[in-house]
Amino acid sequence: MRRSRLALLGLFAGLWAGAATAQTLRVGIVSDPDVLDPTLSRSLAARQVFAAMCDKLIEVDADLRLVPQLATAWRWEDEGRRLVLTLRPDVRFHDGAAMDAEAVVTGLRRHLETPGSTRRGEMGPVKEVVATGPLEVTIRLEQPFAPLLAALSDRAGMIVSPRAAGRVNQDFAREPACAGPFRFTRRVAQDRIELERFPEYWDAGRIHFDRVVYRPITDSTVMSANLRSGTIELAERVAATDLPELRADRRVQIASVPSLNSVYIAVNVANGPRAETPLGRDRRVREALELAIDRAALVQVAFDGQYLPGNQSVSPSSPNYVKSLPVPGRDLARARALLREAGFTDRVKMRMSVPNTSEYSQAAEIIQAMAAEAGIDVELQVIETATLLRQWTSGDFESLLIAWSGRLDLDGNLWGFNACGESLNGGKYCSQQADAALREGRSSVDPAQRAAAYERAMRVLLADRPYIYLWHSRILHGASSRLEGLKPVPDGLIRLQGVRLRG
Repeated sequence: MRRSRLALLGLFAGLWAGAATAQTLRVGIVSDPDVLDPTLSRSLAARQVFAAMCDKLIEVDADLRLVPQLATAWRWEDEGRRLVLTLRPDVRFHDGAAMDAEAVVTGLRRHLETPGSTRRGEMGPVKEVVATGPLEVTIRLEQPFAPLLAALSDRAGMIVSPRAAGRVNQDFAREPACAGPFRFTRRVAQDRIELERFPEYWDAGRIHFDRVVYRPITDSTVMSANLRSGTIELAERVAATDLPELRADRRVQIASVPSLNSVYIAVNVANGPRAETPLGRDRRVREALELAIDRAALVQVAFDGQYLPGNQSVSPSSPNYVKSLPVPGRDLARARALLREAGFTDRVKMRMSVPNTSEYSQAAEIIQAMAAEAGIDVELQVIETATLLRQWTSGDFESLLIAWSGRLDLDGNLWGFNACGESLNGGKYCSQQADAALREGRSSVDPAQRAAAYERAMRVLLADRPYIYLWHSRILHGASSRLEGLKPVPDGLIRLQGVRLRG
């Protein structure tokens, strides 16, 4: 299998022969992005491309501090019910339009008003967005909303040109216009996304490439082989199992940092006919599935122990982790007893959709084997990531294995996935008790009150198990040893400011 995968290297090299120059950076990403529209996008792969295309109002640095980007300053007023943003002067969008207060108002309203927007829930109880000066925007809220600044440091803070704001989905994605260092030139589905340097970028002095080419490479062995051969200069992620070989290669360097992300099994509990399964209908079956999984063994076998087992949306090392709800151990006897209590004297069948990357596939096969020992037969369906995300939204799944890249504020990990009717809640889980606690957590600005609210929410969520969290990975960027200036950030996004190649 490894030999056949390595044989694919020749194909990649042939496709790219002569395409790269000293001014081109070739980046391997682990899946093909979904729609290149920051209002609608859900995938991490799209966020990687957006990091080069679309600056945000607020940036996150390597120490997870909020720092200026398109906004140079911000302040809270009216006891947290009003956020005032001061904008950077002399910024232009890729289509030449000026980024002023009216343009930012249009962009933020687009996130709030576009049907199907996945940003609306992230922005909270926004009442009004208005220009209060040529370079000043005020966001007025129905009530205090502490997570808003963190939301504006991600896709909710990406501002598109007012000329392009009326287009959505594929209409926008064919000709996106943001205010980042690189502008879109071409996309070939499942093959590449090409960007070119935007000469009018406000921070142009820190951009050192004329072109960036993103290539989806779902197989980790092929990713590492392309990196070692010099066919790509930067890999979004390399497999933990490939680290010894890569670290022994002088042509390669590894940039690593703990990640904000979490990987979990999402369950369809109420979204259409595919929720009508033992797993979807009965939380005892979901508990049995969790108790069949030995997270520590899973991480050790699949990832050489490089990742951290977990059972919540943040890792056990996070200050937001609820320590009174620790990672449960494997308990096959209890798992079998729960299945009997649920009325299953024979084996239980379930289907799990899995992204078509080697890391996910390997982990899913281990989960499949563990579940079988408890009497749960898992049928794996390997699906391209963007397709899987569309199926998640539409309810065309029973369960799926997927990652969330993680957010600075805990609300960003919980609200959109668990609150009743929210856009990221593909399984349509709904609990009034959990909703009340999550709502309190996001509407308070008192840290102790927020922590207590989120602990109450986690007790409900971990009992109902609409998601079974499994592990938290590390950021493992692989790069050519010639690449300089790469600074890994725990959100996993590759920033190209200051990055260059030695001759």
